[in-house]
Amino acid sequence: MSLAANTKINTMTEHSKLTDKSLFRSQAYVDGSWVDSASNKTFKVTDPGTCETLGHVSDMNASDVQSAIDAAHRAFESWKQTTARERARVLRGWADLMIKNQEDLARVLTLESGKPIMEARGEILYAASFIEWFGEEAKRVYGDVVPSPMLGSRIMVMKQPVGVAGIITPYNFPAAMITRKVGAAIAAGCTVVVRPAHETPYSALALCELAHRAGIPRGVLNVVPSSAENTPSVGLELTTNPRIRKVSFTGSTPIGKLLMQQSSSTMKRVSLELGGNAPFIVFDDADLEAAAEHLVACKFRNSGQTCVCANRVYVHENVYDEFVDKFIAKVEKLRVGHGLDKGTTFGPMITERGLLKVEDQLQRSVAAGAKIVMGGHRPSLHVRGHYFEPTVLTNVSDSVPMSCEETFGPLCPIYKFASEEEVLQRANNVDVGLAGYFFSRDIGRIFRVAEALEVGMVGVNTGSVSSEVSPFGGVKESGVGREGSKYGIDEYMNVKAINISL
Repeated sequence: MSLAANTKINTMTEHSKLTDKSLFRSQAYVDGSWVDSASNKTFKVTDPGTCETLGHVSDMNASDVQSAIDAAHRAFESWKQTTARERARVLRGWADLMIKNQEDLARVLTLESGKPIMEARGEILYAASFIEWFGEEAKRVYGDVVPSPMLGSRIMVMKQPVGVAGIITPYNFPAAMITRKVGAAIAAGCTVVVRPAHETPYSALALCELAHRAGIPRGVLNVVPSSAENTPSVGLELTTNPRIRKVSFTGSTPIGKLLMQQSSSTMKRVSLELGGNAPFIVFDDADLEAAAEHLVACKFRNSGQTCVCANRVYVHENVYDEFVDKFIAKVEKLRVGHGLDKGTTFGPMITERGLLKVEDQLQRSVAAGAKIVMGGHRPSLHVRGHYFEPTVLTNVSDSVPMSCEETFGPLCPIYKFASEEEVLQRANNVDVGLAGYFFSRDIGRIFRVAEALEVGMVGVNTGSVSSEVSPFGGVKESGVGREGSKYGIDEYMNVKAINISL
């Protein structure tokens, strides 16, 4: 591991380099207009790579959100009547504008999330792919004709949009988590009210500006940023307001449970993509070079702040030492620094509380006997920020928090195992099940292990499981519902049966 160019980064200087400064919005977007909160209050957003102020954004409260819900409800009456071709045309225009403005969108994303600029550019393309995909899927929402058990009757099945959707997104993918949800909802004929994470609201607002240019009608897309203080009341409004018929949330399992409980008061449809604790298994017949390369990306992308990143790495005892050496050699090539600094491949964590959690898990693991073989500290840089070195550990107990809970940070514990049965038992011995990965060249083992892992997504000989065409979601306490793919749009549709007597 090394430091990037480590030059002095000034947040506002970097912000001034935007080509289209109108993409940097600080007001909420409601009913097709940019509006302040009724209280005129704002909240501060900081650059996690410098801890400098990036700007102040309108702080919408529950009353403001109610107004946005009313606007979405009015718009739904006309938007649900549009043809699939019209919805597809508008969504394709939005996706094209995202790609055209990729560089500015990536700069905004890096400034508020700390993500290295190359990763941010990739996220913008990833985000646009969902808008394009669901625009195409809008034209493929098919019904059915069911043979009737009665003479002289016919049964038809049709799909209709559920209504207004309340959407709550996290800070780790400020653009893609919005488009993966909003694209499906708008394609289905729904309207939406989005509450982006208070750490990263600017990407959501920039997307609104482009949606407005693409011709998405007023009230169809509404974005209501709010501070940490207003988050509970805003969440309560989105989950209990009777005009909201669907809630989609990505975030932690405890908050997902709370939102599900609140949504039950009006029996809303819910999609919840919650926490993970992904196992990454390397069998003794694996391509160790490929496995090590994929693990670097799977574990340390976005500084370990992804819900599907490898959290527990299990390596067969026969190849353990060889694999650890290969992996460390690759991790050493990562360059820590500000996301806009030349050469950075590993940026800061987004929040101080996330950084403190990483340090706590590390200290408790070491106290229980774990050995730090690389990293383990906050690096010395010329800028302030939430930086922590990519860290590799061995001899980690299965009972410490690092093994039992989602870390959401750059800690990589590597465990030994002796048999397929043993590693499957350990991999599945958690309450969550979002993603899992393993490397093997045994075709029989590939099918056995893929089917036995208690997760919603499996990567076999790859550290990647997500694209716009593949269903994304988990089992157990990792949530309900699926996003992306042909299944994602169904989360925003009601199925209606029509019985006709001739």
